[in-house]
Amino acid sequence: MTHAQIMRALSGLLLGLFCAILSSTVVTNALPRIISDLGGGQSAYTWVVASSLLAVTASTPLWGKLADQFSKKILVQSALVIFVVGSLVAGLAQNTATLIAARVIQGLGGGGLSALGQVVLAAMISPRERGRYSGYLGATFAAATVGGPLLGGVITDTSWLGWRWCLFVGVPFAVLALIVLQRTLNLPLLKREAKVDWAGAFLVTAAVCTLLIWVTFADDKYDWLSWQTYTLVGASLGLTLIFLFVETRASEPIIPLRLFRNRTIALASIASLFVGVALFAGTVFFSQYFQVARGETPTMSGVMTIPLIGGLFVSSTVSGRIITRTGKWKGWLLTGGLLLTVGLALLGTLRYDTPYLYIAGCMTLIGLGVGMTLQNLVLCTQNQVSVGDLGAASSTVTFFRSLGGAVGVSVLGSVLATRIGHHALATIGRLSAQDQATAATASGSGKLPDLALLPAPVRTWLEGAYGHGIGDIFLYVAPVALIAFVVTLFIKEVPLRATNGMAPVPKAGRTS
Repeated sequence: MTHAQIMRALSGLLLGLFCAILSSTVVTNALPRIISDLGGGQSAYTWVVASSLLAVTASTPLWGKLADQFSKKILVQSALVIFVVGSLVAGLAQNTATLIAARVIQGLGGGGLSALGQVVLAAMISPRERGRYSGYLGATFAAATVGGPLLGGVITDTSWLGWRWCLFVGVPFAVLALIVLQRTLNLPLLKREAKVDWAGAFLVTAAVCTLLIWVTFADDKYDWLSWQTYTLVGASLGLTLIFLFVETRASEPIIPLRLFRNRTIALASIASLFVGVALFAGTVFFSQYFQVARGETPTMSGVMTIPLIGGLFVSSTVSGRIITRTGKWKGWLLTGGLLLTVGLALLGTLRYDTPYLYIAGCMTLIGLGVGMTLQNLVLCTQNQVSVGDLGAASSTVTFFRSLGGAVGVSVLGSVLATRIGHHALATIGRLSAQDQATAATASGSGKLPDLALLPAPVRTWLEGAYGHGIGDIFLYVAPVALIAFVVTLFIKEVPLRATNGMAPVPKAGRTS
């Protein structure tokens, strides 16, 4: 395929990916307002994010396995339809429970679009050439990520629109993507006997859900060390063991365990798990920091995160083109891991009055690191497998990344609530008796505070507690990113193949 033919085939796919990411990021800066209007608190804020990640995590292996057996085009279109349904339900939600349920539906569709995007790309393009086109995926990700918060902020701040339109805005893009996909994406269907490992899909979903329920409510509904913890962790481990047993006997396992005999795939999966924790848990609290700790509007909150997305855009496109030209990818992987670790560690000093230029510099480092890391973990995995395992291998790496993000957001959301309470209690003595009473009412309601309604001293006190607490979160995430960097040190660089996912992998001793 020529470059023009590939770009035409990818156009609908990129539009669908843009739709999914836009609809996810457009609510980022609206979430504090959404949770406040729906009467939710910090746990609801965390769960709205984590529920979508949970659905992405649980569904990714299934989408990947289905891509090895059915029409990739129909699967992408199905994921878009599911995503649209979730968006419509979310926009009409009247309480946080409905919103969380809608986010699960969105996550099911988003998981399909994320996993299938990498699978379709690998099916058409050889690993050696894939870096260039992975850069287009990264650019689409960056454009939707930078445009989403800005658009969401403007919609939220516009009185005649309101935050509900943030949840509807992706629908027109999804419809357009469906039309374009129908006309442009035409891949040969590799006919295989359709055997879906539904038992494996159910068990991995149940294991992940049980684990996420535990980390979400720990330190809130019950202590970390309690009978509830022992019960839920034991149930999750038991379901995992049953899942592993079932996968060893399934004819078409949803996650082929034999893939992990390959050192590169095993290490890339472990690294993706820790990168997921660092990526999602390290960045999901930015909008809360800018709006609650600094008192910015949703629009300005989006503007202030541009350095993060700018770094991601530059590193994903530049590294992709250079990898295509040189065939070397490990140096970029290591550099990205190091930049991500340094950026998060530096943000550990974050406070409510930290100079913005310092924050912008740290966000740029994180963006550069993410852009170099995520794509190359998938690329090195796809370079190791045959066409029959392409979907399963790609989705496995994505699964571990989403799992890390879901668990990380839930755990650190709980930790954040504790740290905010700790810093608030430590500094409340600086307030007058009257302000202390107001502060106790504001912080004890269980809801995200409306800073505009608070007296200036109380507002400054609360901003300080949130700023210090979110700084602690970045400090805790930095060692996790460091672990991911250490794991990538042991991944051996294998020359990128020159065959695509629709051609058989050459046997040893033959040239491609």
